[in-house]
Formats: sequence, C-alpha cells, structure tokens
Amino acid sequence: MSSGVQVFAEVAVPVAAAAGGAALARVKAPALYWSAIGLPVTAARVSATYASTMDACGLTVPPSRLRVLVTRATTRREVRPVPPRIRRVRPTTTGLRLRLRLAPGQEPADVAASAERLRHAWGVHSVHVSIVQPGVVELRMTGFDVLRRVRMPRRRPVGNLVVPVAMREDGTAFVRDYRAVPHALTLGATLSGKSVYIRNLISQLAQLDVALVGIDCKRGVEQAPFAPRLSALATDPQSAGALLDALVDMMEERYDLLRHHQGLAGSAASHEITSDIWGLPAKLRPVPVILLVDEVAELFLVATRKDEEKRDHMVTQLIRLAQLGRGAGMFVEACGQRFGSELGKGATMLRAQLSGRVVHRVNDRPTAEMGLGDVSPEAVLAATQIAPDMPGVAVAGDASGGWSRIRTPHLSLARAAEICRSTAHLTPVLAGLERFRPVVAPVPAVPPMPSAPPHFAPAPATE
Repeated sequence: MSSGVQVFAEVAVPVAAAAGGAALARVKAPALYWSAIGLPVTAARVSATYASTMDACGLTVPPSRLRVLVTRATTRREVRPVPPRIRRVRPTTTGLRLRLRLAPGQEPADVAASAERLRHAWGVHSVHVSIVQPGVVELRMTGFDVLRRVRMPRRRPVGNLVVPVAMREDGTAFVRDYRAVPHALTLGATLSGKSVYIRNLISQLAQLDVALVGIDCKRGVEQAPFAPRLSALATDPQSAGALLDALVDMMEERYDLLRHHQGLAGSAASHEITSDIWGLPAKLRPVPVILLVDEVAELFLVATRKDEEKRDHMVTQLIRLAQLGRGAGMFVEACGQRFGSELGKGATMLRAQLSGRVVHRVNDRPTAEMGLGDVSPEAVLAATQIAPDMPGVAVAGDASGGWSRIRTPHLSLARAAEICRSTAHLTPVLAGLERFRPVVAPVPAVPPMPSAPPHFAPAPATE
C-alpha cells in the first residue's frame, strides 16, 4: 500500500503542480501560456476538425464533376463537400493565422458571417477575417484578449509618415498613415484614454522629420510639455486664430511652389509634373506639417454675438486646411470630448474632411454617432459599449467603412515630454510660424546630493 501511495504521489504531485502553473500562467502571463500550451492545442484542433467545422458553418461547396469522377474511380469513399483550401498557416505570439483560398461561388462575407461560430468551434478568443486579394482571405485568430494588457507587436508597418499608435484586437498594430488618411478626428470623455492616445501619437511623430504645430486652448496644459518639439503653439482662441491664418498662408505658398515647379504647359518633363509635395525633388520639398488641435470645440464656442465673426473665420480657416492641406503636406489631428452639429456653423463640414475616426468612451451616444455614424452602425454600438475600467480602448474607423477595436499602451506625460526633449534637434524652423514658437525653459539641473558627513567613532565619556 505504501508503495502505491508513493507512486501516486510521484505522479499526482507533478501533474497537479503543472496544472496549477498552467492555470496561473493563463491568467498572469497569457502570452506565455498561449505559446507553450494554447498554440499546440489549437493547431491540433484546427487540423483535426477543419473540414467538418467548415461544413457545419456552411462554408463548403459541392465538388466539381471531375472531382467526383476521379474520387469514385480511385477510391470507394464518399465524396464530401469541398471547404476553402488552406494556403498557409502562420503561428504568432498572440494567435494563429490561416490563409484560405475560397472555393468557387464563395465570398469573404460568407466567412466573416461565420467568424463567431469558428471562434467557439476552435476554442479561441476571437476570429477576424481580412481580405488579402480577390479569392483569398486570412483568418486572424487570437488566443487571449490582447487588449487587456497591451504589448505592441515587434513587426510594424513602415513607410513615410506611418507611425504605430495602438494595438488592434486582432493582434496587429494600428497605425496612422498620413499619406493614406491625411486628417483624423479623435473623441473621448475625461479619463477615457484620449490623452494617452495623443501622447503615443506625438512621441512617435517626434522621431520623424516633420513639423508639429499645436493648438491647446486649455492654456497649453496638455501640449506645453511637448514644447521642445513644437514648431508653433497657440494656447487661447485669439492666438489660435492668428496661427490658423499663418498656416493657411503657408499652404498657399506651398501650392505656389508646386505651380511654379510645374511651369507652363510643355516646359516641364512629364515625370516632374506633380500636384503634391511628394513629387517635388528632395531639395525643394518642404517639411510636412501636422496640426494637433486639443479640444476642438473650444474653437467653436463664443461668449458674445460680436465674437461670432471671428469664430466663423477661424473655423473656415481650419476647414480650408482640412480640405486642401493634403497636397501641401499639411495634416490635421482634431481632438475633443464632445463634437456635434450643435457646435455651430462648419462643424459638420469639418467632420466630413476628417476621414480618420477614433472614438474612445464618450458620455453620450450622439458624439459616438457624430464620429462613427457615417462609418458603420456596428462601430457606433461598439463605441457605446466601452467599459469605464478599460481606459485607452477605442473604436477606430475610416471612410472605407472598416473599423476595429484598439487600445493604446500606457505612456506617462513625463515619458512623452522626455521623448520630445530628446528629439528637439529635429524641430524645423518655419519662417511663417517663428512668432508662435513656444519659449522652452531650460531643464533645471538636479542639485548634487550632499556628501555624507565624516564618520567619527564615538569617544568614551570622561569625567
């Protein structure tokens, strides 16, 4: 009996310890658990049940006549419906990716409609479908909630004016590509994570060869820490109006440069004709300018009727920048807690030019509809369901109708300010904006720690 108990203890104790360690890792280190246990189990489950799962989800088609004849001539087994063919399987640190060749008669919407069924059938956290090319889709499965504890992926898209900002719920990086989506609107209530999103964006842009211009009508409390990297900063509506006038003048000068480079008809080579700054030679190309507007609603508000004319002019200048700035290499990032048509004249027109949308948790549904209503009704519903205990979670969409849930990694204000100080040498000097350049106070030197007093051995008391 004692030997049996000893054998049982030798087997049960390690098994129990391994099971307990796996359960703890699943909660505390989900990425480690997925790589060690979740990925092999899921890969085996997908391999064993792929055909039957696709058939149960209605993602199979009847076999062709040639396939039926060949199968009956060579074997006696039953001819089954044909599922999409797997072209590639790629494991990742957050999930598993299957690239599928759709069968004739299928479309990506059929697979997307069955994503929730596939998630339950294969026991993964989520399944997302993306189109690779006509007839080819990719199933992006995640083994755990990647938005619970954000870790940016190592592989990130690269390109001119492409910066990673957050993590998508499918495990890929959410990037701001200013060449593809030049202007954006970011909304979010207090403590929703909107400020952290802007910090991540500024800290990434600060490392590029761009000019950053800020408008912060809260006396600069949000953007003043980034002053070493800002080429211009306005901290009240009056200076904001003057800064917008200067930016519009700069935009017109850049279009004059483009027109001069084009020359008269027939005087310029065909490969030198361009309608934006990216076609100019490098020595003539002006530096891109990114305007960051904090609390855009402050530009619409007026206290008296006589201020309405100034407000209308300022909003018109902002709309002109959003409408014409792309070709001149000037981009607008507008942020706010509340945005709606009741802000006044020009609000809806401005929103139409801001094709990129990022909506964090908001206090009212109309704000979510203003940000995402023209993107997708499902995106509006997802934005209204963001929990207060998940700051940084947002719904990102664009004019194409696509949207996804994202979350930015936490970045403190002190760390973002440190990045801006370390990249201050990249700040370009723009002649038209020199009078708006913020005055940067020198960083106070840390006083040296006082040296410890010399240590003397206590002398014995004497009478």
